[in-house]
Amino acid sequence: MAQLVVRNLEEFVKRRLKTRAKVRGRSLEGEVREILREAAAAALPAKAVPKAVKGTAQKGLGTLLAEHFAGKVPPEFKIPNIREEPPRPAKFR
Repeated sequence: MAQLVVRNLEEFVKRRLKTRAKVRGRSLEGEVREILREAAAAALPAKAVPKAVKGTAQKGLGTLLAEHFAGKVPPEFKIPNIREEPPRPAKFR
């Protein structure tokens, strides 16, 4: 396996990564590894993604955003389901 060294990483980034890892029940190294796998998979065409990360590459942007922000937005903030609305032209001022 390859190794990667990241120099000059801001302290607040390291703290946020540690917190994120703790919430997900991973080590800091494990969390960074997963973030890098997801980023590498998202940047590749689906047919070029290794089997180990295939599940993460198949998720759409909306799904990834919904998972990321789940429980982090106030309950009064509602995003309409646009799939249930008919298409309409854009309004420019």
